[in-house]
Amino acid sequence: MAWIKALHIIFMVTWFAGLFYLPRLFVYHALCADEPGRERFKIMERKLFFGIMTPGAVLTALFGLWLLQDMAGVATGHWLQLKLLLVAVLAAYHIYCGKLLHDFKHDRNRHGHVFYRWLNELPVLLLMAIVVLVVVKPL
Repeated sequence: MAWIKALHIIFMVTWFAGLFYLPRLFVYHALCADEPGRERFKIMERKLFFGIMTPGAVLTALFGLWLLQDMAGVATGHWLQLKLLLVAVLAAYHIYCGKLLHDFKHDRNRHGHVFYRWLNELPVLLLMAIVVLVVVKPL
C-alpha cells in the first residue's frame, strides 16, 4: 500500500506542476504581441496540458481510487469527503484550463493577463486545503 500512496503523491505533484505552470503560460500568451511567439505558446501549452497535466491527473485519480478502495470503512470523519469535493473542484479547474487552451489555440482569448494571474492562485489554495485535510484531518 505504501507504493500506491507514493505513486499517488508523485502523480499529484506532476499534475500540480502543470496546474501551476499552465495559467502562467496563459499570462505570457495573453501579453504576447507577435505571431511566432503566440504559436510557440500554443505548442508549449498543448504539450503541458496533454503530455504532463492530463496524464498526471488521470494517474493521480487512479491511484487515489485504489487507496480509497483500501480505506473503505477505515477513514472516519468528514475530512475525506471534503478532500474529495476539493479534488472535484480541482478536476473542474483542469477542464476549464483545457477550455482556455482551446480558446487560445483558435485565437479566441477573451481575457487579459491579470485574469490569468488571479486564475493561477486557485490551485495553490486548493493544494493547501487538501494537504491540511489529509495530514491534520481537522474534521
